[in-house]
Amino acid sequence: MALRFPVVNVSQVTAPVVGAGNQFFAGARLFARGVGLCFRNPRLMLLGMIPALITGVLYLAAFVALAWNVVDLATWLTPFADDWSAAARSLTRVVAGAAVFGVGLLVGVLTFTTVTLVIGDPFYESISGRIERGCGGTPDEVETSFWTSLGRAIVDALRLIGLSVLFGVLLFIAGFIPILGQTVVPVLGAIVGGGLLALELTGSPFSRRGKLWAERRQVLRRNRTLALGFGVSVFVVFLIPLGAILFMPAAVVGAALLTRRCLGQPIPDQIVVAPKPSSA
Repeated sequence: MALRFPVVNVSQVTAPVVGAGNQFFAGARLFARGVGLCFRNPRLMLLGMIPALITGVLYLAAFVALAWNVVDLATWLTPFADDWSAAARSLTRVVAGAAVFGVGLLVGVLTFTTVTLVIGDPFYESISGRIERGCGGTPDEVETSFWTSLGRAIVDALRLIGLSVLFGVLLFIAGFIPILGQTVVPVLGAIVGGGLLALELTGSPFSRRGKLWAERRQVLRRNRTLALGFGVSVFVVFLIPLGAILFMPAAVVGAALLTRRCLGQPIPDQIVVAPKPSSA
């Protein structure tokens, strides 16, 4: 039987929630709270948008190229339909094209976050740390150098890209199943995407505590519904045009709050974003 982390019983801590539905919506509210904190602190939001904007330009070019070539890709992937009737061949290739674009979108959202976190590691580490200081600090914080932190971010990025591609291929194949491929598979894509986004975005706050990949997965698995509520909310918002750029800072803030909730650490009702510590 899986053990749960205790919730600290102090007045400043958000009250624990029970029930799968409540846990899911509690995770979504953590992201919403991150959005609110960023909009009330424009400098924090602008700081987090810089690396997301850089990645966004690169990914926009990639998606334009995918859309331009999606018909050719669908034809290349369905050679077995060459001798079918025109109606059957067209329908098969429309489904294939939709599956290609859908999987490209899924992998794009997931790898966008991964690449942005690597590019913006110093930015997002600063944002996450300021939020945690505003919540009372990080218990048992472990100091790591910039290069160690960057190296871990790159290793985690490669793992997550590999998982994204693997799930993307499986969902692409499942997309050809009649009816289920057009109804159930998109929902599964959002769930898988949400889980991976929660795993990606919590990398910095977990590393700050000296908890690396394996332990992070275990903690999030014990709080699966809460993590999915957060991750699926981020995933859906990231599907909105420019959503990933505008809301990336909020996702980083929400991930810091999610980490504290999963580890039973206090989250005040009112969070004052702590200033960046001086280098002196």
